[in-house]
Amino acid sequence: MQASVGNRVLMVVENNPYPQDTRVRAESRALVDAGYQVTVIAQSASDQPWRDRINGVSVYRFPAPPPMNGAAGYVLEYAYAFVAIFALSLVAWQQEGFDAVHAHNPPDILVVLGAFYKLMGKRFVFDHHDLAPEMYAARFRGRARPILARVLAVFEKWSCQLADHVIAANDSYRLVEIERDGVGDDRITVVRNGPDLKRLRPVSPDPELRRRGRVLFGYVGVMGTQDGVDYLLRALRCLLDRGRSDWYCVLVGTGPSWHELQELTADLGLTDHVWFTGTVSDEVLVRCLSSADICVDPDPSNPFNDRSTMIKVMEYMALGKPVVAFDLPEHRRSAQQAALYARANDERDFDRCMTELMDDPARRAAMGQFGRARVEEALAWRHSVVNLLSAYAHVLPAHVQQQQAAPVTDR
Repeated sequence: MQASVGNRVLMVVENNPYPQDTRVRAESRALVDAGYQVTVIAQSASDQPWRDRINGVSVYRFPAPPPMNGAAGYVLEYAYAFVAIFALSLVAWQQEGFDAVHAHNPPDILVVLGAFYKLMGKRFVFDHHDLAPEMYAARFRGRARPILARVLAVFEKWSCQLADHVIAANDSYRLVEIERDGVGDDRITVVRNGPDLKRLRPVSPDPELRRRGRVLFGYVGVMGTQDGVDYLLRALRCLLDRGRSDWYCVLVGTGPSWHELQELTADLGLTDHVWFTGTVSDEVLVRCLSSADICVDPDPSNPFNDRSTMIKVMEYMALGKPVVAFDLPEHRRSAQQAALYARANDERDFDRCMTELMDDPARRAAMGQFGRARVEEALAWRHSVVNLLSAYAHVLPAHVQQQQAAPVTDR
């Protein structure tokens, strides 16, 4: 184990591979650039080695759990992942060493890992990606078990209260941490998700995609129950029912509901108008969205989505695209005039908003310009890095003091 210099961070994420998880990738690289030693434990995607080094970040991976359904499936997945993460954390402790454990939820059971290493003298950072009780209810849409929701709320509270510092994804989450979880405001730092403008640069449209419709709609993101892609598909059906067939829609990504959504597409008679790309490279993703005239975010209103910031909205804005979305509080905080807002959970009004923008290219251009400027001025990831480093000045102050004390040399 290496001697401690107070700058070593172990990041843990259960539900996404690395470097595919954009938030974990952005935070780890920002810390490396600031002189921290960062190790990440994550599940593996296909053909990824169990041990790796990427852009200065040491990576340990565990095999992804098999697909599981229902509440019991989530319990089994999280139990398996926790055992694998704990085992790899012991390896990382021996091989790399670390001074702080930075746990990205879900699941909030990673608090057990944080508690163990706090007993070993380590610091614990809780990075609050998702409100687990609300996310559970959104995923199961009326089938959620109240007892499990209460258990998730308990683990969230333990995670927040045990943490030496809590990183909140936005101000809505910060209020939950204060009011529901009893965390002092001085132990919370808001680090918003934000697009990396080095990665998200508009490119030339794909000619083949452009030929498929006069107007091209674009969506990117996870496709689960709570993501509302079914609302989008029904809104597209409304377009056809009104005689509008001069469009095409590309859906980039995958998720638990991917196959069901393809079946719904066929049932609605949309197969000739919709393309599910599946998982693609960043290059293909950017090319698809650069080809779109209008980008869409159909996340429905519920206690989870109303408080959550959707990175896809800001990615659309970064590429200069106008957005159609349901009228959710965090959508308005992020997009402002870059989006046209439909009544919450009303696919017919979503259809109306899409139609308005289809027939108004000048308005689309103005909204896209506003969105790009807002990202550059306030929402890009570089603006969040300052807050992340501020949080770590509280968590590992010795590193900041060492950096400030280091002599300045000419280069």
